[in-house]
Amino acid sequence: MIWVNGSLTEGDRAAVPALDHGLTVGDGVFETVKAVDGRLFALTRHLDRLTRSARGLGLPDPDHALVREACDRVLAADPMPLGRLRITYTGGISPLGSERGDATPGLVVAIGSAKPRPDTTAVVTVPWRRNEHSAVAGLKTTSYAENVVALAAAHRAGASEAVFANTAGRLCEGTGSNVFVVLGGRLLTPPLDSGCLAGITRRLVIDWTGAEEADLPYDALAEAEEVFLTSTLRDVQAVTRVDDRELPGPGPVTLKAMAQFAERAADDLDP
Repeated sequence: MIWVNGSLTEGDRAAVPALDHGLTVGDGVFETVKAVDGRLFALTRHLDRLTRSARGLGLPDPDHALVREACDRVLAADPMPLGRLRITYTGGISPLGSERGDATPGLVVAIGSAKPRPDTTAVVTVPWRRNEHSAVAGLKTTSYAENVVALAAAHRAGASEAVFANTAGRLCEGTGSNVFVVLGGRLLTPPLDSGCLAGITRRLVIDWTGAEEADLPYDALAEAEEVFLTSTLRDVQAVTRVDDRELPGPGPVTLKAMAQFAERAADDLDP
């Protein structure tokens, strides 16, 4: 079952208008929330970020009460042990082209099953750059085409994620994850002004482990003692291969971060 603009509809019958600006030009924002046994993790943080992203695009603030209702209805209709709940908020029906119309924003909430992530993974570096000076830098928009291209390249190389540098050649982020490295025993992650997304899991890992934000060269991936990724469905996931470089792991800092995140997340579903 999928919530589309106020109605709960069977998945194979759910539809959005063909002239929705989120479809025609990618004028929309979204959040992915982890659902465990019918309960959502960190929903308040996700809704706050949805609002920040909407404001960044000039969209009206989403109605949090309405979004929560939609989430509850979708979860109740389709409970599952582990799910990926997707909230999409768009510019609504608009003229063809970049100009936005005056229609009510669109809201779609859907859920799909997810598999538990493995403890380790491989990543590749890619030649394309994140633009930290972009008008939408740091916003979680529906314009994800460059991520699709980069992730496909990672899969062709036998990896689950591609990692970008920014236009200054500094370490930025993955297509759908934040990156942490251990250098000289210190746990570090790129700052938000690198152009990376303000990941929910990223923030919690910083708060719960004492990790530091640091401006990092792209080749930090080639020098790091440990590397791990964070995201809504990965939680904390060790990286044991970067391009052709094998890393032992998960290393001690990563294992500690995994344990800390698992313990704190279990104690509070809405931290």
